[in-house]
Amino acid sequence: MRAVFMGTPAYAVPVLEVLEKSDQLEIVGVYTPPDRPRGRGQALEASPVKLAALNACLPVFQPASLRSRQVQEELAGLRPDVAVVAAYGKLLPPAVLELPRHGCLNIHPSLLPRYRGPSPVVTALLDGVATTGVTLMLLDEGMDTGPILAQRTVELRGDETAGGLTAELFKRGGELLLDTLPAWTSGRLDAMSQDDEVATVTRKIERNDGLADWSMSAADLERRWRAFTPWPGLFTHWEGKVLRLTEVTAVTQPATGSLEAGSPETEPGLVLALTSAEAPLGIATASGVLGLKSVQLEGRRNVTAAEFLRGYPHFPGCRL
Repeated sequence: MRAVFMGTPAYAVPVLEVLEKSDQLEIVGVYTPPDRPRGRGQALEASPVKLAALNACLPVFQPASLRSRQVQEELAGLRPDVAVVAAYGKLLPPAVLELPRHGCLNIHPSLLPRYRGPSPVVTALLDGVATTGVTLMLLDEGMDTGPILAQRTVELRGDETAGGLTAELFKRGGELLLDTLPAWTSGRLDAMSQDDEVATVTRKIERNDGLADWSMSAADLERRWRAFTPWPGLFTHWEGKVLRLTEVTAVTQPATGSLEAGSPETEPGLVLALTSAEAPLGIATASGVLGLKSVQLEGRRNVTAAEFLRGYPHFPGCRL
């Protein structure tokens, strides 16, 4: 079966690798966005999917849009039986959706119709759900509104970050695709319409979402750190610079001294010296203390909290 793959970021690469190794499919083209300028020198940088495709000697196509007639004719010339989409980042126009005879199949990292939209994994972690999963769906003109072919549930441990969980869900999505494809292409599987009444839609995450709010609880802030790792991260400001809190934990026995609720020593935002070797620094919150395991001050490298404390011994007692 001739297949076209469409994807962009690193966590879509395992899907491509699963498909490339399958004897069910012949990948006749990989679609990914054009190279983009990055860094101070603005050198062009290829997407992870492009690099993986080139490494596998697969043909790569990088149109800025799929809406032009020329691009659509080029895609039609590949004669794809199916298109597999994984975090491509572009809505497919009707002419493209109708081109493969078995449709355009999308891997979405949530149990649709929950968490449609651009940030399903981040939002699930922010919500503190115990269970999530991955959905294989037939794309239509809406945003994650197409009928469902199959789903796979994943139980969460409670320590996942968005980066790690996203990669795991897309990997499982590739496996789900291969398991489902024979029944779908042979007509033995019917797509199931989504129930729009129970659907939820996520929003695009912005950088400022990662700014720590000390009026939250330590548990909530730890959950936000997991949800915003790797981007935008959890951060605060100290002495006019951004201080990234690169690894944190909610702690119950925080400080070297005795703290009483309501005392100045427990006011949210106060930096505390802790007794833990793993997290020797903490920040008081509305409920509990957020222990710091590692931090990165703007313009400096990432260091453990113990290293940071040695370099900045006056940090405890500061208010953030």
